[in-house]
Amino acid sequence: MSILGLKKKQPKTFKVKVSTMDAEMEFSCEVLDQEVPKDSPITFHFLAKFFPEKVEDELVQEITQHLFFLQVKKQILDEEIFCSPEASVLLASYAVQAKYGDYDPNFHKPGFLAQDELLPKRVLMQYQMTPDMWEEKITAWYAEHRNITRDEAEMEYLKIAQDLEMYGVSYFSITQNKRDTELLLGVDAQGLHIYNPNNKLSPNKSFPWSGIRNISYSEKEFTIKPLDKKKEVFKFYSSQLRVNKLILQLCIGNHDLFMRRRKVDSIEVQQMKAQAKEEKARKKVERQILAREKQMREEAERAKEDMERRLFQLQDEARMANEALLRSEETADLLAEKAQIAEEEAKLLAHKAAEAEQERQRLEVTALKTKEEKRLMEQKMREAESLAVKLVEQSERRLKEADHLKQDLNEAKDAERKAKQKLLEITKSTYPVMFPPPPTGPESPDTTLDMGSMSVRMDFKDSDMKRLSMEIERERLEYMEKSKHLQDQLKELKSEIESLKLEEQQQAGLYSLRSYAEPPYIPHSNVRNTQTYRLLTTTNLLENRHCYMVK
Repeated sequence: MSILGLKKKQPKTFKVKVSTMDAEMEFSCEVLDQEVPKDSPITFHFLAKFFPEKVEDELVQEITQHLFFLQVKKQILDEEIFCSPEASVLLASYAVQAKYGDYDPNFHKPGFLAQDELLPKRVLMQYQMTPDMWEEKITAWYAEHRNITRDEAEMEYLKIAQDLEMYGVSYFSITQNKRDTELLLGVDAQGLHIYNPNNKLSPNKSFPWSGIRNISYSEKEFTIKPLDKKKEVFKFYSSQLRVNKLILQLCIGNHDLFMRRRKVDSIEVQQMKAQAKEEKARKKVERQILAREKQMREEAERAKEDMERRLFQLQDEARMANEALLRSEETADLLAEKAQIAEEEAKLLAHKAAEAEQERQRLEVTALKTKEEKRLMEQKMREAESLAVKLVEQSERRLKEADHLKQDLNEAKDAERKAKQKLLEITKSTYPVMFPPPPTGPESPDTTLDMGSMSVRMDFKDSDMKRLSMEIERERLEYMEKSKHLQDQLKELKSEIESLKLEEQQQAGLYSLRSYAEPPYIPHSNVRNTQTYRLLTTTNLLENRHCYMVK
């Protein structure tokens, strides 16, 4: 009972976290004889320690290839492996193909690589280019990798990377002699290389594994013995013990792998390669089936899209046809309405045309009357003009006669005045002799005769003056009678002119009402206006002459 009651002592454990390139795992481990750090959990990085010479032949399993691809990609981005800008862009395009698959411009819009780290910082700083420019260059290469699977894209990436100078090289600081000349030791799958500290690309000296007979290590000193005994033994020194152990492990492991790669694979390796080959073939067939199914699905989707597009097109055509039908029906109704309106307008126009025809006939009758009136008016106008001419001539003749009579009258008045003055003078000279003596000489009869003849002349002048005055008065009365007769004719002409004007205005109103139905009938308005003007002119002339003659 006591033995059963004893509790078994629990071993001590510690937490461990293993970080791979794409995942992290945590678990507990027992403490045996190891010296365990106090940190919890203890972190281990799962990385490839020995790089393959030919990735295509040595990376058998898919997961191994993927993890190794991520490791090499990180070393390139962290600039642990030098890569030119051109090669960096090409590698980035394969990395994008491995992550995103085939390029689709409808899905991969500009800026879709903004969150991805694809190029070393040294390359980004070497050129003055924006992220959009780099993305454009990478996308141009990425678009050419269509139909490449993720495994194939990763393999293409590693094929390019394995040809880089710093691929798979582990560098260590060493000295060649006691004077402490600093150098770099590079260990890789091909052998050992000696570099200057400032140049990791081109080694000063190389020792391939096939040419090394032995590598010995004693504390801080390494000795490399060539296979050719004639060549000089190379020695170098490393001051750190842990680094020296790591260098020795890398040398042994890379040398062993170098020798094994050049031998026939073991049965286990052959089986692994055969399984991997079968797995690749199976996946290839699956990919082909998937590609064929994908193609069929894309064709079906395209056919579906075509059908949907055709359906939408037919629906649009049907909708447009319905709309056209509705429009045609509306147009037909509108046309019917317009036809009805046109028919009504035609009837109205026919009625108006009949009225216009009646009006035209009436105007023709009016025009005939107007022609007759025109003829009579022209005749009256000619008579008035003839009368006016005669009156003007007669008035001018009378004016001339009046001027002559006035001149004669003035001459008679002057003679009368002179005779009266002479008589006065004679009378004054003979006034003192109240009773003149009888004439004794022969001249006395003559003197008496002269006085008698003077009185006769004076009497004659007075009778002429009276006669002239009577004739002038008689002519004035005759002219007044003729002027009165002329005034009556002028009044008659004025009344006729006013009636013609009124008739013209009425006809003008009728013409304006008929203007929309037919071309207007133009009467002889200009002629009548001209006749009216001539009559008015003649009338004014006669009035002016009459006023002058009255004066």
